[in-house]
Amino acid sequence: MLPPRTSPESEAAAPPPAGPAFRGPDRRKRPTPRISRYAFWGGRRRHVRRAHEREGTFVDLFDWPLLALAGWIALMNCADSFFTLYHLQAGGIELNPIADKLLQLGREHFVFWKAALISGALLVLCVHKNFALARLGLAAATVTYTLLVVYHVWLLRIA
Repeated sequence: MLPPRTSPESEAAAPPPAGPAFRGPDRRKRPTPRISRYAFWGGRRRHVRRAHEREGTFVDLFDWPLLALAGWIALMNCADSFFTLYHLQAGGIELNPIADKLLQLGREHFVFWKAALISGALLVLCVHKNFALARLGLAAATVTYTLLVVYHVWLLRIA
């Protein structure tokens, strides 16, 4: 059955359909910046909408697995600092020239700057999580720090 025909006069008299209320300018006109206010207060996007858009994009929020991975790297960094100081007190030497320069400033400076530098690097890697190089960096840091702490524990057993 066909719908009833309407005259042009009746169509002109009909009110326009009600649309959504104006909520401000469309934020989709620009890509999401690396760090936006939405990353800390009320962001909405954890993932890109389409799989082919994933590489090279930024999102508002970060997943729990990524944050857990960053937490693990930070924990391993703290353990590395602790074991480094322990082994140095037991007569060991520092082979990393950058860490050796930091150690010459004092223990507190060493721990502070080591944590600050690694935290800054983790922040950059987490913000760039949808870039292949950043994912490679996170994986490399995870494996490297975990193996480094395993090495420190092994040194404790043979000492």
